[in-house]
Order: sequence, then C-alpha cells, then structure tokens
Amino acid sequence: MIKTALVIGGGIGGLAAALALARRGLSVTLVEQTPEISEVGAGLQISPNGLAVLRALGVEPALDACGAVQAEAVVLQDYAGGKQVARLDLGRLKDQRYLFVHRADLVDALLKAAQDAKVCIELGRKVTGITPGERCHVAFENGTSASTDLLVCADGLHSVGRGAINGETQAQFTGQVAWRATVRVAQAPAVATVTMGPGRHIVSYPLRGGNLMNVVAVEEQDQWSEEGWHHEGSPDTLREIFADFEAPVSDVLKRIDRVHRWGLFRHPVAENWVKGNAVLLGDAAHPTLPFLAQGANMALEDAWALATVVKGQEPLAKYEAARKDRVKRIVETASRNAWKYHLPHGPLRLAAHGVLSLGSRIAPGLMMQQFDWLYTYDITREMRST
Repeated sequence: MIKTALVIGGGIGGLAAALALARRGLSVTLVEQTPEISEVGAGLQISPNGLAVLRALGVEPALDACGAVQAEAVVLQDYAGGKQVARLDLGRLKDQRYLFVHRADLVDALLKAAQDAKVCIELGRKVTGITPGERCHVAFENGTSASTDLLVCADGLHSVGRGAINGETQAQFTGQVAWRATVRVAQAPAVATVTMGPGRHIVSYPLRGGNLMNVVAVEEQDQWSEEGWHHEGSPDTLREIFADFEAPVSDVLKRIDRVHRWGLFRHPVAENWVKGNAVLLGDAAHPTLPFLAQGANMALEDAWALATVVKGQEPLAKYEAARKDRVKRIVETASRNAWKYHLPHGPLRLAAHGVLSLGSRIAPGLMMQQFDWLYTYDITREMRST
C-alpha cells in the first residue's frame, strides 16, 4: 500500500500533484533543485478543464484574489492595420470560466495550499538519479539519498525520471523561436489577441486585473542550440523582427523593456509513464508546444488523475491509460496550430482568413464547438465515474 510520496519538481504540476496526494492522506515530500520556489513574470491561460482541478483543490478563490482575469474572447487579427479576422466568444462556454493568470500567482497559491496540507518542501535538492521499483530510490547531487513508496517525476523537459524510465530521447527543433515579456498597461480588455503575420505571430492578453499585459511573439528561424526560456533577449531586436506589425500591437511592443526568448522543440510523448512505483507527470511525460495554451492544464489534469488512482489503490498503469490518448491529441493539435498563424501572402492566406471571418460572423457557436472536446472535459468528474 502506498503511504508516502516524493515529488520531484516545484512547478505547477509538481505542486498540484503534491497537494492532491496529501489531500488523499499520503505523507508527501516535494523536492526542488532551486533555492526557492518562484516564477519569473509570465502569463498562463487556465481553460475550464484545468480550472476544474484548481476548483476541486480549493485554489480557485486565491487566483481571483490576486487579479486573475476572466477571459471574454480570443480575437484573431491581421498584422497589417490590426484588422479583425475572427472572434471566438468564450462566453459561449456555458457555466465555465476561462482565466488569464500570472504564473507566479498560481505557483504561490499552490505552494501555500500544499504547505497548509502539510507537504514537506525541501529546496536546493537537485536529483541526479532515480531507481524505480516497488520502493523507489532517489539520489541527490550532495551525495544523500531517499526512498519512497511513490515517486512522482514532475521535473520538466529535462526530466531525470523520463530518462530513467524510457532512456534518452532526442528533441527536434521546430524552426520557431519565441519571445516572452510583460508590460504595464492602464486597463486592457479581457481578450486574448493573436496577431498573425507571414512567418510570425504575437499573442497578448491581460493579467492581474488588466493592468499587466503578457506578450508572446513567435518567429520562424533556421537554427537554435539550447532549450529553456531563461535566455535574455534584446527588446530592440524583437521590435526590429516585428517592425511591420502595425498598431495596436506595435504600441505594446514599444513599451517592452525586458524580454526572454527560447527555441521551441518538439518532443514525443513518453512511451512509458510508469515503471515500478515511479511515474512521470506534466512536461516530463508530454511536453507540448504553446499553440493551444494547454501545458499547465494538462499537468493539472495529470495531478488529479494520479491522486485518484493512488487513493483507490489501483495499479499505477491506470493513470497512464487514463491520460495518454487525451494528451497525445492535445500535443498533436498544438503542433499543427502554428502554421495557421504564419501563412505567407497569397491565395492560401486570403482563403484561410476568409473562411475564419465568415465562420466567425455566421456560425460563432460552431466556431466554439470545435473546442468542446478540450474545454468541457472535467477530469474531476471523469475519474470519479471510473
């Protein structure tokens, strides 16, 4: 019987898993390699499927308290003049909320809830190796070790656990580089705007009550050497790359004074998520490109599914079985989305934008229904019924 759990990784997936497991009666320790659990300024889109987990964990009120913005729509617009191409009305998500959240606010809310649930948080603990089994063993960089009934590897793209369970896999550069920044604004509308240009696009949406704007700009590029988005970039270079993007998005770019950039790599969904009593969770199992805004939401779903299986004393293989097909579909859909935003000048671009515009005007309900499989899914309900 599983009574203890050790979670590797203090990100959203690791904290949510630690909290969910502790709430189900396990003695949980979370280890994080950095000296503190914190996030640099960045935004997240928490869609209804992810919010269902946060609500069940009791974290939703904390997000509202720190200024989470309830989204009204997603607007697609052209880079030349900002002409609207299509509008997806998120108000059509019946009795569901779609939130724009500062990543640091979500991490803080999960951390406080985990501490309140008596999760033991150990910082500065870098994992160098794991040994899966009925009793899992973890080796740390400082020469110490630990053992546990359940080992949850929520340690991200460069997961030690993924390598131990599956062997090393090679990531493929997608030919795209992303830039991320936040800027102060007076009061932004509760809308995510996708500004589409040939070979590039910019996504922007408000955070913290509408007084902060999250900006992610993506360009096509031939080469990139290193993963990770903690690479400092030049705001002037960003503005030069997107110099032909006109107002209103150009006005936002002018105000950026600090920016990070990172290369986008495609990883396969892990072949195996479970070995003995060691499991993969979040990006360690299924890293995804950001073009469907589902990375954090998938990790939240994983956390609930795992805790439910453990609480029911069911085989851990059921966790993998419950999640794998869904996350594969999400990863594949995100991978296909980028080209839609980057169409070059010509007949294909005109036709695609024309279809989007027509659909948005005459069948807005159908435009939203294409996302029902994603947003109306509630794992807290689904796992309860299995």
